[in-house]
Amino acid sequence: MKTVSRCPRCHHELDEGPIMYRCAHCRRAVFAADIENEYVPRHPVAA
Repeated sequence: MKTVSRCPRCHHELDEGPIMYRCAHCRRAVFAADIENEYVPRHPVAA
């Protein structure tokens, strides 16, 4: 499952990556380290 990174300012999808992302809507450059993109599964996963 692919996670979609969102702009911290306007919450639109980010382009490019994986180190530097760009928001086409507000034209902001965002480093990957500044994005909250933790994967949380929809269903519990057995350990």
